[in-house]
Amino acid sequence: MTYPSGKQALQDISLNLQAPNLIGLLGPNGAGKSTLMGLLTAGLLPTAGTIRMDGRPLASCERELKARLGYLPQSFGLYDELTVWQFLEYMAALKGIRYSKEAIRAVIADTGLEDKRKARIRSLSGGQRQRVGIAQALLGEPELLILDEPTVGLDPEERIRFRHLFSRAAQHRIVLLSTHIIEDVQSVCNQLVIINHGRLLYNGTPEELILRAQGHVGAFLEEDAIRADPTVRVTSRVNTARGIACRCVADRMPDYATPAEPTLEEAYLFQVERGGDRS
Repeated sequence: MTYPSGKQALQDISLNLQAPNLIGLLGPNGAGKSTLMGLLTAGLLPTAGTIRMDGRPLASCERELKARLGYLPQSFGLYDELTVWQFLEYMAALKGIRYSKEAIRAVIADTGLEDKRKARIRSLSGGQRQRVGIAQALLGEPELLILDEPTVGLDPEERIRFRHLFSRAAQHRIVLLSTHIIEDVQSVCNQLVIINHGRLLYNGTPEELILRAQGHVGAFLEEDAIRADPTVRVTSRVNTARGIACRCVADRMPDYATPAEPTLEEAYLFQVERGGDRS
């Protein structure tokens, strides 16, 4: 995908997304994640290559895609003067959902909005508004669910609830979850896609990604690091009785660090900093 300005947002992205599956889409800001989701929802047209749904070019079955799609963009506009129920009723009408009252009751229950069903959207907190956005994406039990930063603004308890909800939803459909919160994908996703600078860096399981970082994560006391090393990325600093305990990621471990079991976040950082899909 190349924008009219000449910016090449995506290059040589090749993916096969199959149901049922919960896929985590990861990458730094500006990596091309939003562009990819825009293409998958037919909001953008690729400037090269093709996107196929069930073997058919997406351009020829866009109407069918929209009927099977639930989408939560990062910036989702809500009608502040409507109540939660009225807004969901409006979205159900746009989607052509039959038996809309039953469908609305179901997503209101799933997102914990029962006590806010008659509240005007303008009166909701940021987290409650985010739940309304998730509810509209779930309307009609779509076969393809694409969620861009769905847990932003939610407290830890709500994030756990929605991770379970997305995991259940993925038992019968494709759920594509774009997030900066590694914990969200660590606990529920069985496939990870990492992109950066418009290129695919990784496509595989969380376990395989962690294996790639074995031998590239270490621990040390800050006082033992003789000097700053630009090749070493410190991932955490924690005060302890022995001093400041640090963890780091590096292509080659410094002598003062002892090997440590990688976390998924450290494995992700290692892959991004290496900048390629290499073993």
